[in-house]
Amino acid sequence: MKKLLTFVLGTCAALCLAAAAPAQETGDPGPAAYKSALDGKRVVLVPMAMGFDLAQGWAHYIGSEVKAFGGTFETRDPNWDIAAGAQAITDLISSAEKPDVMIVHAPDLQSYTRLFKRAQEAGIYVFQIDNRTNYPTDAFFGSDWYRLGQLEAEAVVKGCGAKSTKKIGLIQGDQVNSSSLDQYAGIQSVLKDHPDFKVVGQPDSNWDTNTARSVATTLLQQNPDVCGVIDFWDGTATGTAAAIRDAGLFGKVFLVTTGGGEAASCKAIEDGTYGAVVMTEVKNQSRDVVATLKYMLQSGVKPGAAKTWVYTLEKATTKADLKPDSCWSLKDIQAEQAAAK
Repeated sequence: MKKLLTFVLGTCAALCLAAAAPAQETGDPGPAAYKSALDGKRVVLVPMAMGFDLAQGWAHYIGSEVKAFGGTFETRDPNWDIAAGAQAITDLISSAEKPDVMIVHAPDLQSYTRLFKRAQEAGIYVFQIDNRTNYPTDAFFGSDWYRLGQLEAEAVVKGCGAKSTKKIGLIQGDQVNSSSLDQYAGIQSVLKDHPDFKVVGQPDSNWDTNTARSVATTLLQQNPDVCGVIDFWDGTATGTAAAIRDAGLFGKVFLVTTGGGEAASCKAIEDGTYGAVVMTEVKNQSRDVVATLKYMLQSGVKPGAAKTWVYTLEKATTKADLKPDSCWSLKDIQAEQAAAK
């Protein structure tokens, strides 16, 4: 009994001393290295324009992370003007306080390529988002547009069905943008395996909603028996959808498009306006951008020394696939920003 009591008292004393001892840090070097590499870094987004959901989504999700790690985040708004975009990039390259990372939404394959090279030579990491150019930079984030086109074509073939007229229309973007050209090629690759499906019209919208409505109206007047239409962007698909309604073909034409996954797309899927949407996932793209810029800024890799492609994982979302988190809300972002002011 005496030995047991001695053991118990000794154990209690040891535990009490352990509890009283201060906790020891592990010596993790990560937080200090992270702060040193990222604090004060300047990140600038140059989209094609700030007045649409993709740009506003990227700015919110990327900007929030950059500010959280102690960096500064800015945007430049060319407002769909290629010359204004080129001037914005030129000014950033020439500025006394150059950005550390420049994220650019290019309008076409060629316009900004020389500027990208100049930016890298000036010590700026150049990230391309959504649209690639002919000049691979430090990183590209967005869709494999060829694969996205395949997903759209597979969706319209399924949506039309074997007993349909098998006539489809394409509302393209333009003939200079990689997202439009590669999307078209992907669609055609699938249709080769379905030779009974025929494209009866393929006008360009030039990424304008009113133009999309006009050319879609003409397409439907000339081919009122089409079973499906693929519009190359949900920003213009609203015009194509209006043309379908005007023609009295709502519910008869299976409309497929692609977009950044904003809530309006989910609503349009739910009410039957869109048969399927291949989401380009703004939230996931933004996460990929942030992860890569955090890595680049800590890596010691010089701008222009490496090339990286980070593609978005995508699928054609239909009404049967919709979930509460299928889309993000621009209204929620705007409300959050208003509350923070």
